[in-house]
Amino acid sequence: MHINPKWQETSIRLLLLLFSLGFWQSEVNLITFPLLIVAWIVDGGLLRFRETIREPFVQALFVLCLLLLAGLSWSEQFGDDRMKWLKYFVLLIFVPYYSLLNQQRLRWALSGLLVGYIGVVILGSYQWIALDAQGVPLLAMSYLSFSAMLGVGFVTIVGISCANRTALMQTLLWVLAFCVLLVQFHQNSRIFLFAALAAAVIMLFCYYKAQRIKLTTILLSLLAITIILALHSAVFQERWMQAKNDIALLQQDRYESSLGYRIAMWDVGLHGIAERPWLGHGTGSAKEYFESTIQSYREGLYKDLPKFQKTSHFHNDWIEIGIHLGLLGISALAFLFWNWYFAFQKSEFAILGIGLISYMLLAGLTDTFLIFSRTPLLVLMITAIAMRWRQQ
Repeated sequence: MHINPKWQETSIRLLLLLFSLGFWQSEVNLITFPLLIVAWIVDGGLLRFRETIREPFVQALFVLCLLLLAGLSWSEQFGDDRMKWLKYFVLLIFVPYYSLLNQQRLRWALSGLLVGYIGVVILGSYQWIALDAQGVPLLAMSYLSFSAMLGVGFVTIVGISCANRTALMQTLLWVLAFCVLLVQFHQNSRIFLFAALAAAVIMLFCYYKAQRIKLTTILLSLLAITIILALHSAVFQERWMQAKNDIALLQQDRYESSLGYRIAMWDVGLHGIAERPWLGHGTGSAKEYFESTIQSYREGLYKDLPKFQKTSHFHNDWIEIGIHLGLLGISALAFLFWNWYFAFQKSEFAILGIGLISYMLLAGLTDTFLIFSRTPLLVLMITAIAMRWRQQ
């Protein structure tokens, strides 16, 4: 089918703008995801696939997804009606998105991503300031998802400031980063806030390691600002008190709390990996395994937890994939993160790569970060833009 090249190019640019701008809304994704794949095919993506697959990061994405498909063959308890494991395959949208980017289209994708992110932050800030509410209800975004994307934004801004040599621009970027951090301090998520701050410290240490006085000054300034924000955040103090209450309940062998529920899930998950360490219990078996095992494990200590919170996943990226695929899956996940960092390093954004990978690793210790609805997509688009930025 003959397509006017001018119209084709214009359509692809608009699609990249729409995709980057509207991926926050699930209903929009139902339209833009298929259109992105069609545009990739029309643009000759299949002919360029051999070039795209040479990227180690793309190879790592396919390895993980192919192993998940293979894991269906040895799954004895396939009955996860929520099909959470299918969300790993959303990561493959990186292939058409990255392949479609070039020098002319890059600004369209970047503009859409920036405008969309700023819009979501404004909506979330309005919820916090005007309505004293959490998350972004208009986009069906919970406080966890909103805090996760704020953390990505904070880490990215700090990473870009490290890559910028202009003192004025660095100052402006740091002011912007702390504005994002201020909003995150007023969300009910502890781990994403901690992960963002820890990732920033790791980036600063790597960037200023040869300038000890400057490093110490910046870290002390970051600590002081963090303490001030914590002291003036009622939400943060409330979550801190909740953590103390969770610990008190654990001392009574009660796991009906945010912390206790996670500890119980990790305990059962590690037990499940130890049962079948090499290949796991098969793709799709996570939920069924947990709910069947807790009936007898540790004399039924955790059997009432589904009443406290509906079973969804193991609240840990490594344990989740370990239940599905054992050490084979854990190795594939490590391979993915390893090549994810090198994708940034190869693009001369090593500090940003260290920050984002550290953030994802830390966040993934208490939640399944990779199967969040939007945040992994945000990191994937940042990765694709960074890779193409240096190539162009």
